[in-house]
Amino acid sequence: MYGDPATIRKILTELGDTWAVVGLSNNEDRAAYGVARVLKQFGKRVVPVHPKAETVHGEPGYASLEEIPFKVDVVDVFVNSTLAGAVADEAVAAGAEAVWFQLNVVDEAAFARTREAGLAMVMDRCPAIEIPAL
Repeated sequence: MYGDPATIRKILTELGDTWAVVGLSNNEDRAAYGVARVLKQFGKRVVPVHPKAETVHGEPGYASLEEIPFKVDVVDVFVNSTLAGAVADEAVAAGAEAVWFQLNVVDEAAFARTREAGLAMVMDRCPAIEIPAL
C-alpha cells in the first residue's frame, strides 16, 4: 500500500529528523515551500535540494542529493513523476532511510525498487497533511 499508515507513522516519528526536500526553492507559491514550513514546525530539519541551491527557511540548499555532506534520513520528492524514480535511486545511494513521494507523484517501479532496497516509502501522500494527525 502506497500510503500504509504504519509506514507513514514510522517515517514521521521514528526514522530521523533530517529531511531533504527535492524541489524546494524560495518560491512561496509552491507547495514544497509550505510543506517544508510545516515539517520545520514539527521539529524536522529541512534541507532544500534544487538546481538553484537556495537557502530556504534558514537552511542552505544543495543542487543535488549527492552534494549534501551529511546524512539525510528522509527524501521528500516534489518533482514530476517522470523524474521521481531517479531521485528515489539517488536517495538509496545516499543512504537515506525513507523516500516520500508527494501528492500526485507516482512511480510504481521506483516504489518497488526503493522498498526492495530496504527503505520505507510512501507515495502520493503529503507529510504536512499526515503529521498533524499523529
